[in-house]
Amino acid sequence: MLSDKEPLLNQEKLLIVYFIAVLLFFAIFSIIFVIAFQRRKNKFLKERYDAEQRYHRELANSQIEIQEQTLKNIAWELHDNVGQLLSVANIQLNILMNAAPESILGQLKETKGVVQESVQEIRSLSKVLNNDVVLKNGLLESLHVELDRFKRLGYLNVSLQVLGDPVPIKSASEIIIFRILQEFLSNVIKHARASNLCVYLDYNEKTLDISVTDDGIGFNTSQKTDSSGMETMRGRARILNAEYSIISEIGKGTQLFLKYPYRSL
Repeated sequence: MLSDKEPLLNQEKLLIVYFIAVLLFFAIFSIIFVIAFQRRKNKFLKERYDAEQRYHRELANSQIEIQEQTLKNIAWELHDNVGQLLSVANIQLNILMNAAPESILGQLKETKGVVQESVQEIRSLSKVLNNDVVLKNGLLESLHVELDRFKRLGYLNVSLQVLGDPVPIKSASEIIIFRILQEFLSNVIKHARASNLCVYLDYNEKTLDISVTDDGIGFNTSQKTDSSGMETMRGRARILNAEYSIISEIGKGTQLFLKYPYRSL
């Protein structure tokens, strides 16, 4: 009897083994299929994300190129046209002063001084608007020119502190960094009602850390605004792969923080 049952037991064992093997096969196949599908899905999502990033980067670059060309054209107009007209006015005032009676000579001298200051300011402004000049002068020199202009105009007290040894930065990055700072400074003049402005540049081993602080009226950062300047600064920082933030409170001024990695763009 035992000999008759042994073949049946062996067949049952084989069936069980085959069944387990089939289950393992389908389980392994399902796992491989899921892994392959997930990898393909992740690859697709990454490619789509990269494509979107390239699109936004190219769009931002195009917008910046248009803005830079516009600023360059304005700089040319200021320097070549408005500057020349004021120079002609200055020459005419010199002629008038030679023939003018003593009673109005003081007023003419005062007017001549205003015209000369206007010519100087237009030349300074044309320098910081023209990206070719910014490229030539570099970030630090361009920043000095811009801050000196604010000092001369008497808008507010300005200080600049540079820590560490300046590290050479790509020209395209220098222009973008300068435009971010220029936009922030412009907003300070327009809206902050500040008395003091401090600019810090810290050249570290891997990053350039920049902070700009004013003691103005501040604003509520949680409220959405229609300020295109804020979006412009954020977009430019994104192109640089730089960390960017603005901290402000009502009555406590505003701070801009920018951390630029040297290996960028």
